[in-house]
Amino acid sequence: MSGQYLPGTLRQMRPISSLQVATFAAACGLAVASIYYAQPLIGVIAPDLGLPPGFAGLIVTLTQLGYGAGLLFLVPLSDVLENRRLVVWALAAVVFGLLGIALSDSAATFLVATFIVGVSSVAAQILVPLASHLAPEASRGKVVGSVMSGLLGGIMLARPFASYVAGTFGWRTVFYLSAGMVLTLLVLIRRVAPQRQPSSPLTYRQILRSLPVLVARTPLLRRRAFYQGMLFAGFNLFWTGSPLLLAHEFGLGHRGIALFALAGAAGALSAPIAGRLADRGLTGPATGWALAAAVFAFALAAEARLTHSLSLLIVAALILDAAVQVCQVLSLRSIYMLAPELRGRLNGLFMAFAFFCGAAGSGLAAALYTFRGWTTLAAVGALCAAAALVQFVSEVRQANARLLYRTY
Repeated sequence: MSGQYLPGTLRQMRPISSLQVATFAAACGLAVASIYYAQPLIGVIAPDLGLPPGFAGLIVTLTQLGYGAGLLFLVPLSDVLENRRLVVWALAAVVFGLLGIALSDSAATFLVATFIVGVSSVAAQILVPLASHLAPEASRGKVVGSVMSGLLGGIMLARPFASYVAGTFGWRTVFYLSAGMVLTLLVLIRRVAPQRQPSSPLTYRQILRSLPVLVARTPLLRRRAFYQGMLFAGFNLFWTGSPLLLAHEFGLGHRGIALFALAGAAGALSAPIAGRLADRGLTGPATGWALAAAVFAFALAAEARLTHSLSLLIVAALILDAAVQVCQVLSLRSIYMLAPELRGRLNGLFMAFAFFCGAAGSGLAAALYTFRGWTTLAAVGALCAAAALVQFVSEVRQANARLLYRTY
């Protein structure tokens, strides 16, 4: 399989195989998980590195800012450079960064290493469009959803994995183990993924200059990026703040927090379902329900704090995770249908906005919880989701007026 060549013109000899889908999903999951391991551990890592509680959110924020930078400056290279080689080099940088985190002896070295991990973890966002290139149009949503389920599962499973391992062996072991797993997937990707040399005649500098033009000329990209950005800001508010809530007000230790995050990981199962809905032309209605569900999830999260109900908080986590994942899969499927030759750039722009918003959510979470409490944090998360829902309803009304609702 390693010798298979997939031209930039998208002509392929065979559709994507189940082995490729599984490998892509696993690689995406491990790459993106690397930027989330620290999220439930900020209460342990920050004191060890000498960071005050109000600034503990920087541990997660800087990683996600690095991820956003990678989306803007590294992912567009997938429209210029051979994709498999680019992924392999990016995964190698992830391994290097994870080892740097594990060996760090100060906040400065830790934060530099996390930024490297953030930038290079965008290998996942090169693999997702590659899977889309390989998939037949009739099943593209299903394939993207399956690969995204690995990516989103990695996001969700990163927290329970990190909490359990840190509670048993210490937080540095989390990053040593992750480096080994990413290295293993790097070797497998090199064997399984096909080569793809893009056909774009543009240089890297021209690619970067084209990004603002793409944003200005692609209203679907702007809409979908706004929906996902608002949801991701709320998502990171919840998952950066909830370990603090669980430790301080529910009395849970690392393993208890790990089990909570593991329960929330079940939301990743919604990703393939979202892909099938998109393939059936139900992108618009499914998006509206996902945004409304996110608002409802934050209302439940606030109520869980008031009633001291852990079960209600778990339900809120499940609903929120499913909502974010459904919206993301629907958005990516819609964007990938626009122009195959632009998928790398469109994907990078979409995810960059989402992760910059997510980084803002992560950065605010610790401060909001420390100074204003969980109820305020949940209210801010609900406002983020509500802003996306209001924008969606406005777009649908305009589309209905033009008899184009099904394109949303």
